[in-house]
Amino acid sequence: MAYVVSVGKDEREISSLHPTRLTCRYMVGEQDGVKLLQLNSYGSEDRAVPDKLSQTLQFDESSARQLFEIIRAEFGF
Repeated sequence: MAYVVSVGKDEREISSLHPTRLTCRYMVGEQDGVKLLQLNSYGSEDRAVPDKLSQTLQFDESSARQLFEIIRAEFGF
């Protein structure tokens, strides 16, 4: 679980497509006056406890904007 403070490019190449497929769900809320977007990943069907919350990433407005700009640039949205 982590609060993302910045998003930057890693210049290394992606070496493979990960074989594990899972569900990602999002939540939006406010904590201590900060609006947050939270992405939750859940265990794959092959996991001992399928659909169990696995990892979370929280983005505030600044880091969410960085992610948005990256997605727009890389996927042409």
